[in-house]
Formats: sequence, C-alpha cells, structure tokens
Amino acid sequence: MNPHRLNLLLLALATMASLSPRPLTAAEKKAFDKTTAPFPDFGFMVSPSQLPPKTEVFKLSQNYPSQLPTAPTAPPFFKTDFKTDWKQYLQQVQDYCFEGNTKVDFRVEKNSTRGWFHMPWQHYSDNGREGFHGLTKEAPVKAQQLAITQTYATGGAWAVGFFNDVAGYTIGQVWKDHSNPDVSAMKEGFHEGAVLFKLLFVSIPQNEAEAQVPFLQNGIWWDAFATYTFKLNERTPIKVALIQMDIMVRDSRAPQGWVFGNFQYNGQLKKADPWQNLIPVGVMWGQDPTITTNQSNPAPTQTIINPALKETIINPDPKELPPTHLGWNGRLNGPVDNPMSSCYSCHATAEYPQLTPMSPLFYPDSAKIPAVGSPGWMRWFANNLCATPFDQGANSTDFCLQLAEAVQNFNDWKNNGRGLFAAKYRNQKNPPKATATEQLHALPIFPLGRRNQ
Repeated sequence: MNPHRLNLLLLALATMASLSPRPLTAAEKKAFDKTTAPFPDFGFMVSPSQLPPKTEVFKLSQNYPSQLPTAPTAPPFFKTDFKTDWKQYLQQVQDYCFEGNTKVDFRVEKNSTRGWFHMPWQHYSDNGREGFHGLTKEAPVKAQQLAITQTYATGGAWAVGFFNDVAGYTIGQVWKDHSNPDVSAMKEGFHEGAVLFKLLFVSIPQNEAEAQVPFLQNGIWWDAFATYTFKLNERTPIKVALIQMDIMVRDSRAPQGWVFGNFQYNGQLKKADPWQNLIPVGVMWGQDPTITTNQSNPAPTQTIINPALKETIINPDPKELPPTHLGWNGRLNGPVDNPMSSCYSCHATAEYPQLTPMSPLFYPDSAKIPAVGSPGWMRWFANNLCATPFDQGANSTDFCLQLAEAVQNFNDWKNNGRGLFAAKYRNQKNPPKATATEQLHALPIFPLGRRNQ
C-alpha cells in the first residue's frame, strides 16, 4: 500500500475510534435548520484533483416539490389493466421512466420532460453512495446466480433509485426540516401516482461478465467508485454492467396499493437502443399468502413459473427472458435479488425504526429464523397494506426501503458523519490539489451505526 494512503487510513481509523455519540453541534444545527441547505451528494469518491477532466459527477436531485403535483392527465399506464395487459403496463411505466432520462444518462436533474428526484442520506454508511453515478452497494452476487456458466462471485450489485414528482413531494415533506426528519409525514404513505424506479448494476469485470453471463453481452456499462470484492475499503474507479430495473407504482387499483414490476437486461436481443434490452420479467400486486410450498431456483438453467400464483405474472417467453431464478415459489424477483424472497416481501418491511430484517433469513441469530413455510415465515409473505408498519411501535415508510435507510443513516451520522458535495468536483482547467481532508473523505467511511442491508 502507498505509505501516504496508509497514513491517511490510520488517521481515519484513529479519528473514528475517538468518536463518541453526540448531538448536532450548534453550527451543524444552524446549517441543517435552513431548508435550502443542500444534502450531501455522495460519500465515496476520488479526490477532486484525481478526477479526469470533463468527467461528470453525481448530483443529488433534491429540489423537492413544496406542493403536491397535479397533472392534467394521468400517465397512460393508469388506463392499462396490469392484470390482463401486464406487459403493456410495464412497457408504459418503463417509457415514462426513460422519457428525458436516457438522453442525459440518467442525470435526472437535467431532465426537461418531468421532475425526478433522489433520496437524500444514501451517501452515508459503509455501503454508501459513490460519486460517479450515485450508486449504493446492495446484496452480493453468488456464482451461478446469474447463469449456470457464471463462476465469478462478486461483492455486490450497485443501484440508484429515482422518484417522480408525486413521490418527491412526500420525500420533501419528511425532510422539510433537514435536521429533524419527520417520518409521521408518511402516515398516509405516498400519494396515488407516485412512481419509483431503480437501476441495478453488477460489478463483474467486463471480459468475465460477457464470457460467463451471455445476457450481459452488448451491455450498458457505467463508471462507478466501487469494488469487485466484499472489501469496501478497496473502492476504485471501475465499470459496472446494467442488469436489472425495478419499478413500483402507487396504484389504487392494486388491492394493497402498490404494483411491482421487474426488468432484466438481455443484450443478446441486440436492440438498436440498448436501454430497450431491459425486458419485462413480470409484475406482482400481492403475495399469494396461502401458497407455502418450499421451492426456489438459486442456480437457474430455466425460468420456473409457478402456475398456482394468482398475484404474480411472469414473462413466459424464453426468447426474451433468459433463465432466471425468480423469488420464493416463483414470486417476482430480479436476477440480483434473493431467490428466497420477493419484491413485495422485502419492501413490505420498510419502516422506521427497522425492527425486523428484510428477510427471515437475515437474522444474525439462526435460532430466530422460522421454518420455511411456517406461519412465522409467512409473515414476510402476507398481503401487507400500503402505509402500514411491519411492526407495532414502528412508523411505516410505505414500502420504501430507501426512505427507512435514509432516516437511519441520518441518525447514525449524528455520531460520526461527513459527506461530499458535487460542487467541489465541477470541471476546472486546473483542479485544486486535494487537501488532506479531501483525501481522507475519499477513503471509505465506516459509521458507528448499523450496516445497511
């Protein structure tokens, strides 16, 4: 290791070791009491002096609407039946999410078609937001999880989420006072018409990815300050491959209030616009809680569709959809998701404080893990209503895990926090030499709070 970097790392560790829980200082409170004070854009990045010329950095879209937006006409997918015309519904939602965004590489603050926003406080925690595209680390990817020919296991998927103006309004209400997030603003949940979507990438070297996972050929690759391994203190600038897109729509036609959809990248389709290689996996609006058969497909050679499910529809076309593992008993899930869960089961646990893990398998104490298919297990596969907490004593964040994490991250930050602002990375002919503080901030940050999942 470079001696200078080693000294900085030792300094970072010594600094963190000396910290103890504290409230906001007077100066911090004064800054965050101003609603115009910006949230940090990201938490992990090379120093400004190390950034190649003309390289864009991630900028948090945080000018949340102060009033609930109203549109003269609803988006077209609200006229499409997601049960009988599920594929058209998903395509219309995808078109809505892509419009104005693909042209600007999903730098959504530049979208002149409609407003899209990010969740604040994703920069903090050891999995926190990096500075090229705002990606945060998610679950690890095991060998053969993506394809039977995949031998490369990676430290994780990397993702960035986006919220339309209706959802952005609610985020802004929670964070109206930057130093005192108000989760009670979520009492009624997100409003009808809220649309959330997330792009997910996988950190596998390009030569390995294209050789071992055929559907990643002809891919979309983004720069990221990330890792190929589980060692998050080894972040470097790498390329990551688009693999998945998730959508959530607050649609009152759904019995529980939310429609979930999922797309998987398939570069073998070789479409002229590579973004159109994100093809529908399926849609779900409930959990089919009476179906308890224990079946999963963690190393898929084919997509196993469960015909007994009545609240999940999976794309049956093998020419479009590569073999994928789906979720428990064939419920909807994406290729980098847990094959023993579902889109619905994870997001239903979104609450603050987070009293229950996203999956029954995530209990550190194995004695607490309920038997698969038992009543305790099926708690995660119930048809939970929107805006309803998973646990008594918690506040619902209405199926939005990012919002739950954001509030938790903020409270962890009170003990030990820092963040980076895009303004320091504006393109300059002669970028300033990084200060010792900036170099320290470019190192991984390990908070004294919980580890995000």
